[in-house]
Amino acid sequence: MRIDVLADTVAGLDEALTVVDAFDQALVAGLLRPQATGLFELADAVAGTPLATRVAEAAEKAAAGAAGEEHFVALAAARTALLGAAHDALVLRVEEAIGRTRGEEPGVTSGEPAALNLLAAARSWLADLARSGWRGIDHDVVSGAEQVVSALLKEPGSRRLATLLDGFAAELAASCPGASLDRVPERRWADLWSRAMLLTQPGAADTPPTTTATGRLLPLGVDLHEHPTAAQAQVHAVFEPADGSAPRLVRASVSAPKPDTVVGAGIWQLLRPHMSLLAAVSDGHSMTLTEMPLTVEGDLIWDDEHARQGEPADAFTTARVALSTATAPVTAPLDRHPARIAVPVFLEGYSSTKDTFTLAGHELAVDTDRIPAAGPLTPEAVAASSACIGLLRWDAGVFSVQPLAVETTVRKKAAALHAGAWAGGTTDKTGVKAEKAATDAAALLRERAGRLLRK
Repeated sequence: MRIDVLADTVAGLDEALTVVDAFDQALVAGLLRPQATGLFELADAVAGTPLATRVAEAAEKAAAGAAGEEHFVALAAARTALLGAAHDALVLRVEEAIGRTRGEEPGVTSGEPAALNLLAAARSWLADLARSGWRGIDHDVVSGAEQVVSALLKEPGSRRLATLLDGFAAELAASCPGASLDRVPERRWADLWSRAMLLTQPGAADTPPTTTATGRLLPLGVDLHEHPTAAQAQVHAVFEPADGSAPRLVRASVSAPKPDTVVGAGIWQLLRPHMSLLAAVSDGHSMTLTEMPLTVEGDLIWDDEHARQGEPADAFTTARVALSTATAPVTAPLDRHPARIAVPVFLEGYSSTKDTFTLAGHELAVDTDRIPAAGPLTPEAVAASSACIGLLRWDAGVFSVQPLAVETTVRKKAAALHAGAWAGGTTDKTGVKAEKAATDAAALLRERAGRLLRK
């Protein structure tokens, strides 16, 4: 892997992100009293694209405080297009650095259509948000989403939008009133607003066709996402098709709601029953898949009925032998955002600290803040490591690697430490203690819930 390539400037990237930031500032104040500079900069940035005419008109209307819903859609599309272009430029840089190719762009399959009146209602609420601005939100504005979300959730074709709006509205409600906020998460809220606005367009939620996967799955590592009320484990792996075609990078995810008292290793108790792959990751085994549903974006729609445990498979052997030849999946247009970049990589022969890997005289930042507490991997182990399987990410202007597993020395013996080592269970004293605490917390919650129901 050529770390020096990652340090080179990406032409036009800074300019594109500056335009996005300027538009996001306009959303802070609200598009009834906008900072017109940010609007016109956005229009200028897409002047040479098919969006040019619509966005120019939208910028003029918004600057005059007279924008309608169709104008907000155009502005959201322009912002999304700029971030998509930034994503693509960064991914090309990553592919140059690691020498990996991507699969072909897929077509799309029409899903179950959403009711147009519900899409219009969602779009109307989002337009009200844009006019108010993040500093202008209050409970009256935010509560307008409640009926919309309830209606959307009843329609299968609208649940993607419903889930997004539900979470977005809850986050805004927890931040009301906007005028009293010490800090506004400008990029995050603008991301959510733009994505939701585009999903109100008929056909925006259409997805590429799903195929099936038959062959051998070789896990690389687990990326654990934790929220106070939910958790998700995403397993990154190499899939070797039974027909002998080129290996592919794939992901398999499992999510579960959780109480905020269940943390650390206890999270695995919530996720483990829903995915046999987690046990295979812990035990160091491959999985044999038979007609497992697979999207062209590389996501396995996991079903234990289509999987069985295979022979032992060491993640570092997989990384050394198969990772470099695996084809990377494509990314759907609405998902093309720099924050979505998470590319599996293998590094070795570096010198390291807790914060950096140095290879051939070039430094790569190490994001140890993403290492979960639900496993034996620690920043200290990363600093003492000689090889690493990780996810290459981009944030705040720099590339960094999130360690999923490292080879290091423990008590003078070579050892491999994985962030997901406790996913299927553990005999490690720390892990056992954490799991017991989670079990006790869950039992207490069930008892209290039972008392409430009996009352």
